[in-house]
Amino acid sequence: MIYSVTGNVVAFDTSMVALDVNGVAFHCITTLTTSQKCASIGAKVTLYTYMNVREDAIELFGFYDKTEMDCFKMLITVNGVGPKMALAILSEMSSDKVVLSIAAGDYKALTKANGVGPKLAQRIVMELKDKVGKLDTASNSDFDVSTVSATMENSNTAEAVAALEMLGYSQTDASVAVSKIDASLSVEEIIKQALKLMIGR
Repeated sequence: MIYSVTGNVVAFDTSMVALDVNGVAFHCITTLTTSQKCASIGAKVTLYTYMNVREDAIELFGFYDKTEMDCFKMLITVNGVGPKMALAILSEMSSDKVVLSIAAGDYKALTKANGVGPKLAQRIVMELKDKVGKLDTASNSDFDVSTVSATMENSNTAEAVAALEMLGYSQTDASVAVSKIDASLSVEEIIKQALKLMIGR
């Protein structure tokens, strides 16, 4: 198994990056996010990799950071989510956003990715909600996965999230804001404080 590849960029497009490593170019299938970060011919970069072996092909997937790769590997454990669909999700949303959406139970956010319908999105949330907390998202100090996930399990915070959705906020954004507020407060107070947080961003 190839853990990572370090080399100079010799080619790239929206879905791949080729790295020259001592005269051998590795073709890495990537997310849009990773390819954009590698969009400079000659630049030396390191991609964390995942090798997918099929009967008719051996594919090497490359990711600019380890969190994105870990999120990819988590997504493909869901029945019906193959490598290409996982890439589509991570090309539409950052790995942190994917984790947050799953923790918040916001399956609608996942349907923005090409090929992901409501039923599959709901399955992803259902199967991964208890697993996303294990991903290393410590680099993003703006949220805590377990706290965000807990917002939908408390009646006051869940009601506040629903009210904020009716005001036009996404379930994910509402859950993140509400997760930072004392759940013992009244629903009205939670909504007020959450609005202040979101408007102030």
